[in-house]
Amino acid sequence: MPQLIKKQEIDQYIGHICEPTDWFEVTQDQVDTFADCTLDRQFIHTDPVVAAQTPFGGTIAHGFLTLSMLSHFAESFGLIIEGIYMGVNKGFDKVRFVSPVPVGSKIRGHATILDINEKRPGQFDFKIEVTVEIEGVEKPALVAEWLSVQMAK
Repeated sequence: MPQLIKKQEIDQYIGHICEPTDWFEVTQDQVDTFADCTLDRQFIHTDPVVAAQTPFGGTIAHGFLTLSMLSHFAESFGLIIEGIYMGVNKGFDKVRFVSPVPVGSKIRGHATILDINEKRPGQFDFKIEVTVEIEGVEKPALVAEWLSVQMAK
């Protein structure tokens, strides 16, 4: 659950390491639905029989599917400025897909608050380093620097 913070305390949260999210299982149905939405139906994502013959040994999630899960994970690790009435995703400074996510594996998010800056009164820019971990795998699935803004009264 997101943590509520006071405007005057934002400096205390720069460098804050958030609790990891719950594990989330990546299913073939989810990957297939994502493939349909994005029209990216490459066999490595959608054909378990053919994908089994590759070095991955089976289907893997799209990198962009893994990236899109950050919205879900942010519901757990986010910080919310007291009095917020709107939050907006501003994009990413960096995104690196480090390891493939095999279908059937579990992933979770880790977040560190790199910066919070009150750009103008009531407008707070966030820069968050997010890592998506794959259960039982040493290297992460992805590492990103995520930018967002919160508007508070």
